[in-house]
Amino acid sequence: MLEKDSTVLVTGGAGFVGSHLVERLVELGARVTVIDDLSNSSRVNLQAVQSSIELLVGDLREIVQSKELNLSDYSYLFHLAGNAYVPPSVENPAFDFSVNLEATFHLLEALRKTKNPPRLLNVSSGAVYGNPLSIPIDEYDPTIPIAPYGVSKLAAERYASVYSNIYGLPATSVRFFSVYGPRQRKQVVFDLMHKLKTIPVKLEVFGDGTQKRDFLFVLDAIEAVLLAARKAPGKGEVLNVASGTVYTIAELVTELCRTCKVEPEIVFKGAVRSGDAQNWTVDIKRLRNLGFSPSFDLASGLKETSLWYDSAPPVVA
Repeated sequence: MLEKDSTVLVTGGAGFVGSHLVERLVELGARVTVIDDLSNSSRVNLQAVQSSIELLVGDLREIVQSKELNLSDYSYLFHLAGNAYVPPSVENPAFDFSVNLEATFHLLEALRKTKNPPRLLNVSSGAVYGNPLSIPIDEYDPTIPIAPYGVSKLAAERYASVYSNIYGLPATSVRFFSVYGPRQRKQVVFDLMHKLKTIPVKLEVFGDGTQKRDFLFVLDAIEAVLLAARKAPGKGEVLNVASGTVYTIAELVTELCRTCKVEPEIVFKGAVRSGDAQNWTVDIKRLRNLGFSPSFDLASGLKETSLWYDSAPPVVA
C-alpha cells in the first residue's frame, strides 16, 4: 500500500470510483487533494472525508493550465476525471474527446514540464478492446474499440505510454471491466437493481441473456489500483483490472433477484446498446502477479450495493 503521509492528487475524485479511492487513501494516512468539476459527481460522495482532504472544484484543464497547483508537490497522481461511460460518447463524440483525450493530454503536458513529477496511474477501460478477437482477453490482444469512448481511452493510454518512454514520466494505465457498487448510478448492475426495486413484478433486460461480463466490486477495483501504483514498473504499461470470473447477464439477473428477494417476470429484449461489447472474459494474470486477489464475489458485492441503494436517495443519473 501507499506510504503513510504520501501526497496524492486524484482527478475525478468526487465520482463513483474516485470517491471510494479517496476514502481509502485517507484511511491509509495519505494527504489527498481532489480535482473535480462536479458535473457528473457530487460533494456528497466525499462527505465522510471532507474535513481530511482539499477539494479543488473546476475543469481539470483550466486548473492545470493556470498553475493553481504544483504537480511536483505530489508523490502519486490518480487520473479518473472524464467521461466514464459508452452511451454519452455515442451521443456526443466531441464531448467525449474533449473531457477524456484533450484533458488527459493537457495533464500529460503539465507533467512533462514538471521537475520530479508524481507517479501517474491513468484509469482506462476494457472498452479499448471492442469485441475481442480471442477469449480470455489479455493485454497483448488487439485493441479495436467500437465506440468513441473506447477510442478516447485508448488514445489517452497511448499518450501516457509515449510520454513515459520519451520523457521518463512514471506512468501505468489500468483497464477497468464492469466495475459496480455503491454510488454508481448508471450501467447494468445499477440499472437492473433500480428496475427490480422500483417495479419488482417485471424486469426487461437488454440482449438475450447470453452476453458475458466480468463484474468487479468497486472496493476490489480500488485495491487493484493501489497495487498497480505501488508495484507496476511505471514504464507506460497497461494492466487489465477485473475479478477474473465471468457471468452471463442471465446469471447476473438471477443473482440480483435473489439479492432483492423478488421473483419478477423476466423479458430479454434481444436488442443491445450501440457500442457495447458482447463478451468480456478477462485474463488478469499481470494483476495477480502483483498480488491481487478479489475479496468480494458477485453475491457479496450485490448485497453491499443493495444496502447502499436502500439507504441512498433514489436518483437516477
